[in-house]
Amino acid sequence: TYSAAISACEKGGGEYTDTALALLAELKKRGTEPDVITYSAAISACEKGGGEYTDTALALLAELKKRGTEPDVITYSAAI
Repeated sequence: TYSAAISACEKGGGEYTDTALALLAELKKRGTEPDVITYSAAISACEKGGGEYTDTALALLAELKKRGTEPDVITYSAAI
């Protein structure tokens, strides 16, 4: 699944941040609604990618809330 692939990218470290974000974009393009687990993995991938991805991580957090999905403790931990 996309969630598993994004999570694998996150675990692979900062060099896979762009891949994780590309997978998230593809998931949304296909019309599938990402869940809190998918967003958490993508936000965590941004954190591992370093400071240049801070704005992206915060935008993903805002997007998650806008879609009506409540962030959980893992999501907030990934964002800080």
